[in-house]
Amino acid sequence: MTKKEIVKAISEEIGLTQLKTKEIVQKTFDAIVETLVEDRRIELRNFGVFEVKKRKPRKARNPRTGDDVDVPEKYVVTFKPGKEMEKRVRDLEDLDDDSIPVMEDDDDSDLDDEPKQGSATDSSMVKSSESSTSL
Repeated sequence: MTKKEIVKAISEEIGLTQLKTKEIVQKTFDAIVETLVEDRRIELRNFGVFEVKKRKPRKARNPRTGDDVDVPEKYVVTFKPGKEMEKRVRDLEDLDDDSIPVMEDDDDSDLDDEPKQGSATDSSMVKSSESSTSL
């Protein structure tokens, strides 16, 4: 599902224009990112917890050349789903849905090592505050 589809569904459900709904959805996403940058943690009750964590430097392998690569430490965003989300996703097992892709263990060796400038995972933007924000 895309942001556009989310906006359309919410707009139809609550009776606001798609333009106004898009603004609200975007402001919500912006607030989540800003809170992560400033406070490193945001707890959304009945949804889950987003948290900024520092990933230690590590060795990886370039899949094209097979060469060892030093991956520097970096900040990443983690998400821990809330109990209700966990339960609803766990209950998907009962559906026997072959359309859901099977996830393989991913070592992230194919991902960019550096976050995009200005992103929430850019270590230069993350303050050292240890407070938590709950919405």
